[in-house]
Amino acid sequence: MAFARMFAVLAMMVTLTACGGGQPETDPDSVVFHQGNTSEPLSLDPHKASGTWENNIIGDMFMGLTTEDLDAKPVPGMATAWEVSEDGKTWTFTLREAKWSDGEPVVAQNFVDGFRRILTPKTAAQYASILYLIKNAEQVNNGSLPPEDVGVRAIDDKTLEITLEHPAPFLPQLLMHYTTFPLPSHVYEKVGEQWIRPENVVTNGAFTLKEWRLGDYVHVAKNENFWDAENVCLDEIFYYPTVDTNSAERRVKKGELHANTDFASNRLQHLQKTMPDFVRVHTYLGVFYVVFNTNKKPFDDPRIRTALSMSIDREFITEKILKGGQTPAYAFVPPGTAGFESISEVAWADWSAEKRKEEAKKILAEAGYSPENPLVIELQYRNSADPKLIMPAIQNDWKSIGVEADIISIETQIAYDNLRARNFMVADAGWIADFNDAYSFLYLMDSRTGPQNYGDYKNPAYDALLEKANNTKDPATRGRLLAEAEQIMLNDAAVAPIYFYQNKNLVDPNVTGWKDNITDIHRSRYKCFKK
Repeated sequence: MAFARMFAVLAMMVTLTACGGGQPETDPDSVVFHQGNTSEPLSLDPHKASGTWENNIIGDMFMGLTTEDLDAKPVPGMATAWEVSEDGKTWTFTLREAKWSDGEPVVAQNFVDGFRRILTPKTAAQYASILYLIKNAEQVNNGSLPPEDVGVRAIDDKTLEITLEHPAPFLPQLLMHYTTFPLPSHVYEKVGEQWIRPENVVTNGAFTLKEWRLGDYVHVAKNENFWDAENVCLDEIFYYPTVDTNSAERRVKKGELHANTDFASNRLQHLQKTMPDFVRVHTYLGVFYVVFNTNKKPFDDPRIRTALSMSIDREFITEKILKGGQTPAYAFVPPGTAGFESISEVAWADWSAEKRKEEAKKILAEAGYSPENPLVIELQYRNSADPKLIMPAIQNDWKSIGVEADIISIETQIAYDNLRARNFMVADAGWIADFNDAYSFLYLMDSRTGPQNYGDYKNPAYDALLEKANNTKDPATRGRLLAEAEQIMLNDAAVAPIYFYQNKNLVDPNVTGWKDNITDIHRSRYKCFKK
């Protein structure tokens, strides 16, 4: 690709400054991509990661049975074809001829070992519950069955069978997720948990890890043994943590970054005027919400949760503060989710802000709170762009109903650690669909979900409806059952949905292979540059 290399030589003439200072050393003949990636990864281990910023890197290094196309829809990845049994519970995958970056073949047992590892209790995988649809996965994860009993087996090196607890027509979408990626068993057997270190790691995706400088960048290089390497344009990628979106915005404008995966919502109109060719916004399968720790009083009382939720002025937040295309959320599952129509009925959704707050005061009074005995709470929030904008507004809304809220900004990684450890009273959170299905949102409040059920919400009726939906083959009936479950959760005010996301990226107009899509996933094997 001579034209791309000519562009790269010119691009390298631009001064490139990493977040931690200093200039990455690169081959001047390489095609290099510099990407702002919002936050520092906690892990690049597919079984221990949980953030979208980690997924951006991991999904460039590894590939599952299926993978994303430019629209982020499932297409064949390590599997070239698959068959499903009549009852929808047994899936048989035929694997392609592929190699790990060290030249070893990718075989079905690598996937078996991956599923066993993530479900083994000692791995302590935050995302293990997303795989409970696999036969015996929950029992393996809670230690009541050995890892060998999980419903995944290698029929031969190129044939993998997955047996499910219930039909799951969305399985091809789920198998794009990093929790289902294969494990390089031949490396893991030698070095164990150190397998993901740059000096040990081998990958089966388009890129392989070269260096990770904490607080500075993650550096990957093209995997020449990738099965489709001849169609991969980029030679190297640097991912930078860009918590300061205003700084990242300037770096994109100056040519120091080819893309940044976020910008402050209230900058949208300005950016559309000053950098119109860089601005990329699109409908997003994501929801911003406030979560209540039901293990801490008084948040075990649905009246308190309801009062706090109804007093938040979502319209003011989206229209006057953010102004980035977000829409007020009174349900949890975003509109546009495949095969789902919400039936949520929040009685106060159409009330004026004043009426909501008056009713919230009455509810708090009934629960024993008054100006003489105010409810005092601590609200933790992530120190990323949009939460910093809206937390003072939520604090003010609660002050207007007599609630004293102390707001505390916390670095994003630590904030999510606190959520998973239940180390909070009230906190903000965001959830992006792992696959385009309502269950990707609703399973969060299943009592079996574990750490990602941040507020530890429990309702047997809710769990039962999810279980019934999962065992229903008819799509319409399944969708209705999921909608009924959502209504129960909303009636309980398990969380306070605030708004539905719109994804926001700044992308150099010289970049090709970046297509806006509903899950905001843009794999780097498709990216290149115009001449």
